[in-house]
Amino acid sequence: MDNLFNNILANVSADITIGSAIITMLVAVVFGAAIGFTYYKTQEENYQRSMAVTLLMLPIILSVIILFIGSNIARAFSLAGTLSIIRFRSAPGDPKDIGFIFFDIAAGLACGVGLFGYGAIFVAILCIIMILAEKFKFFEKKHVQKILKITIPENLNYQGAFDEILKKYTKKYSLTRIKTTDLGSLFELNYSVIMLHDEDEQEFINELRCRNGNLNIILAVSAPIKIK
Repeated sequence: MDNLFNNILANVSADITIGSAIITMLVAVVFGAAIGFTYYKTQEENYQRSMAVTLLMLPIILSVIILFIGSNIARAFSLAGTLSIIRFRSAPGDPKDIGFIFFDIAAGLACGVGLFGYGAIFVAILCIIMILAEKFKFFEKKHVQKILKITIPENLNYQGAFDEILKKYTKKYSLTRIKTTDLGSLFELNYSVIMLHDEDEQEFINELRCRNGNLNIILAVSAPIKIK
């Protein structure tokens, strides 16, 4: 039995020892935990626990795959053939999630080839960058684009009817769609607006209500926010 076990280990790679494999996997666990924790701290709206667990697992899996392949070209082609039949059927996620996956892949590869020091520097620097980017809101727009829907009676001329109010309360606006409702007795105007920071939205809606005869008004964020 011992001879069989030794033969299996010998066939995996001549350079692998149990001690080096354990060290590689432990370092990969540390890298995966650091990346998963960074994901946890930076994903406020779209956080998924399953994604964090995957980020913990992936560096270990990749490092072990690299250890098994070693410099054996035949094993590398066999692995490529095996992975080519895998299809990911989950819906596309946040683009930042894809970035974290590639982050994990790079960390796992660094462990697999034994570059622990360089891998640690890479993981530490990128984790710090991601946390700082989230904390200081890098590249975040100061103004949020919203959708404004105003219902008006058919006898009200919508051309320029609300321009005065829109110029007062918004930084930018544009009329995107006009449609009839209620068997043509009403019109619904759709505007894309960017609100001014210091303006009161309630006063804005109240002035619109005075102009449209107190009919329906909707002010909503363009992209819906995902709830955890």
